Amino acid sequence: MNRIVMFGGGSGSRDITIALSQAGWDVTRIVPAWDSGGSSKALRESLGILAMGDIRQALMTLAHGEGRLSNVVRYFNARLSENPDPTALRAEFAFYVRGAHPLLRTLPPEVRRAIVDYLGVFEACIGPDFDLCRGSIGNFVLTGAYLAHQRDINRAILVFRALCGIGGHVWPSTTDDAVELVADLRDGRQVRRQDHVTRLSGEQARTGIERVHLHGERGRAPQANPTALEAIGRADVIAFGPGSFFTSTLAHLAVDGIARALAAVPDVPKVFIANILQCPETIDRSAADLLQAFDQGGGAGLLSHALVNRGWVPFERMAHGQRYLSEGESLLHQAERLHLLVDDFEDPWQRGRHDAQKVEMTLGHIADPASEPTASAMMWL
Repeated sequence: MNRIVMFGGGSGSRDITIALSQAGWDVTRIVPAWDSGGSSKALRESLGILAMGDIRQALMTLAHGEGRLSNVVRYFNARLSENPDPTALRAEFAFYVRGAHPLLRTLPPEVRRAIVDYLGVFEACIGPDFDLCRGSIGNFVLTGAYLAHQRDINRAILVFRALCGIGGHVWPSTTDDAVELVADLRDGRQVRRQDHVTRLSGEQARTGIERVHLHGERGRAPQANPTALEAIGRADVIAFGPGSFFTSTLAHLAVDGIARALAAVPDVPKVFIANILQCPETIDRSAADLLQAFDQGGGAGLLSHALVNRGWVPFERMAHGQRYLSEGESLLHQAERLHLLVDDFEDPWQRGRHDAQKVEMTLGHIADPASEPTASAMMWL
């Protein structure tokens, strides 16, 4: 069984994670702990904790890939409504806390009791002004476990995995609570907080990101999660992306200890999986530009392979309001230092998304070069 470690966010690598799990890979996802938007925003601002959203999403993706579509997984995927009435939201939340949800009644008593206990811990720690709107029940349970186990996120994840029966692993690259992502733009301006960087204005996006870094407590770089470092040391393949390039992929290299751990396993293939489409973080960038940014962001000399979607036609294309990521005129120069695989990696049925099965087969070929390539059309450069 091949062991793969994937650096990215909670949802960017969802389809590929599912394909790897279904193909029997031993999957470890390493996700950011600095998300500052969505449900994680309210949790972080109220409780001063690391972000739970990407952790929970990656765990739910593994559950889906492993066929763990149990009632507990369905329960953890539930969200509170968008009701603007705080009193109504509190009543809805209380329905979950007291264990009245019908799905809980189908679970073994010890599982049901653990879930209700963790929700009770969470409820006791939030104040009356906590914003419950669209709150993720899975995030609430994971946070309750985190608080119940003396703020040990690794322990909380193990408990959450056990409740769902998940075999794969998910670890944040750092266990530090107070981590903020900061992006330096090319004109010298800074954009603080992950949710602001992922939603750059049109003018900021055109200016472009020069680099990203992380601020931990007292301005120091956050320290690497020892469990994530152990996973890197055991991996057969390490993948970066797809997903938000600067905030969910490259930023991991700003965690103190991650780049050193990657450099310490030189014989393990390290694969960059380029996005199919641009995003606000990568407007007017090519795959070649992103590989250069990876080097400049602390990853110089780390990558061994890059998977890049081939542009079949000589004109600009768009999907879902975003331009396709081009290969870049300088991409061929990258072949001097790493293996490039330029191929049609787009899902034929879902524009702008990866053909997850094809990517999985390609990663299998990289892990075991003696295996058959994915398709006759692929081009190693």
